[in-house]
Amino acid sequence: MAGAAHCSLQAKRLLLDPKFEGYKLSLEPLACYQLGLDAAVAEVHLRDDQYTLDHMRAFGMYNYLHLDSWYQDNVYYVDQFGRVMNLSVTLDTALQKPREVFRLPTDLTACDNRLCASMHFPSSTWVTLSDGTGRLYLIKSGKRGSSASEKWEIVFNEELGSPFIVAHSVSFVKSNAHSLAVLLLRVEKDELDTKGSGFHVTLEWVTIAEGKEGDHRYEIIKRRVLQGKSVPHYAAVEPSGDGLMIVSHKPFTFLQSESDKLEENDEAKVSNEKKDPLYYWQQTEDDVTITVHLPEDITRDDIKIRFSPDNICVTLKDQPPLMEGKLYSSVDHESCTWIIREDKSLEISLIKKNEGCRWTELIIGDTRGEFIVDPSQCSEIAESLMHLTSEVMNPNPEKEKPPCNAQELEECDAFLEDGASLCRFDGETLKITHIINLGSNQYLFSVVVNPKEMPCFCLRHDVDALLWQPHSDQPENMWEHIATFNALGYVQASKQDKKFMACAPDYSYAALCECLRRVFIYRQPTPLATVLYNRKEGRQVGQVAKQLVATLEANDPILGFQATSERLFVLTTKTLFLIKVNSGN
Repeated sequence: MAGAAHCSLQAKRLLLDPKFEGYKLSLEPLACYQLGLDAAVAEVHLRDDQYTLDHMRAFGMYNYLHLDSWYQDNVYYVDQFGRVMNLSVTLDTALQKPREVFRLPTDLTACDNRLCASMHFPSSTWVTLSDGTGRLYLIKSGKRGSSASEKWEIVFNEELGSPFIVAHSVSFVKSNAHSLAVLLLRVEKDELDTKGSGFHVTLEWVTIAEGKEGDHRYEIIKRRVLQGKSVPHYAAVEPSGDGLMIVSHKPFTFLQSESDKLEENDEAKVSNEKKDPLYYWQQTEDDVTITVHLPEDITRDDIKIRFSPDNICVTLKDQPPLMEGKLYSSVDHESCTWIIREDKSLEISLIKKNEGCRWTELIIGDTRGEFIVDPSQCSEIAESLMHLTSEVMNPNPEKEKPPCNAQELEECDAFLEDGASLCRFDGETLKITHIINLGSNQYLFSVVVNPKEMPCFCLRHDVDALLWQPHSDQPENMWEHIATFNALGYVQASKQDKKFMACAPDYSYAALCECLRRVFIYRQPTPLATVLYNRKEGRQVGQVAKQLVATLEANDPILGFQATSERLFVLTTKTLFLIKVNSGN
């Protein structure tokens, strides 16, 4: 964590609409189609020993409907007979029944502690699948979405310990060998946790690669485990397989092997051996004084010092520079001097060009020196800050009204989880390289906009919902703001019974569903065909954002929810609903 770069998310102002007036309820009818399922969805209810909030988030609120982002309007689910069922839509008026594309070899009901079956689509021809009993399958599927070319064939299957769900997977080529990286999520009993919930969450990062030179068998080449105390909101492997990004309320850390622990202990011992500072420095408002202790055999002729307006270089004999680099602020280099004192120390005087400017470091990035604070300066600083403190809280309430009145906040302004963070882990060092403290930017949902990129995540910013696209190959622009859903952060917070959220990959609408029946759709603002006036302000309105509500004819709970650019797919225990949101181009 110490070496991690602390970053921030930079919203694009052009994508924000400060004049957004809200959603207008539209009564336009939505075409809704429904397909009865031959067999019920393989829903797994939480057991009595799965009682924590983490169990509910990971398994109780699991989305049983899987969208294949590589092919348009292509969804999958697993039924109670262990069959992977597919629905591929081309025409709403000519819907086919969901068809079987694969059958799990194991009897799901035979395992007492099983979880829900889960799957992910790392590429256009590969599928990662878990049966919920602890077995992972790698499947070569061919081109999916068409019955002619789609044939699921098991290439790898192995028991990987306790039951898990597949959180994410990617397919890539490294060292001329095809590899897949898979993230497995577990909630496990923690015997050492006596004060908390008694459970911890693990993310296992498994890399499986094809054999070398004609050996087409796939085998596990690396297994790494991260552990944390909360289920991650978002966890995804980078497309290259070199890193991992996690959004979570509580931090995750890699569990180390014994050899890694020994190496780290050796490094810690070396770093704990305290080294004496290379130089000492102090400052006044006008100048900076540097003191360097010289070795015994150094004479005046051995010392070479070069001053420039923004840099300094100090060399002893023919050795590499003792001090070199850019100064914190500019100096009057023609007035800078140096002398050798009686105690065989070198004293360098730098004259500040900007008088009164306090330097926080001497040479930018150089931590080998030690700053000596003058006691008189300490008292000056304390006096200059005295006006910012008071022994009485808000001593003059009429003059200084409190900036925030908690009683004026609405219930949907309260955040349950302050302190969530976004971390990027390096696959080689297993250390955090970038970290963002999300604070009150509440996580809402994730969506795949481009299947070749990492999934996007949506965060609440004030009242809006902002969509962010990670770019693992762009360290300077690692998270890009690509779309805004106006006021959605505020709107979703008022929906007490919401279960799933999603948005169209083309950002044309966002949607959320409740546990039963109701689906809410929020379209982006569109220009009006007719003239409309705002009667309160007496001005013409150019565009309107519409809210639509669909009520499903079903009494079963909603188990799955996915959005494409044209349709919403809603899965209940025995029915798959299609809601036509946008007409095709």
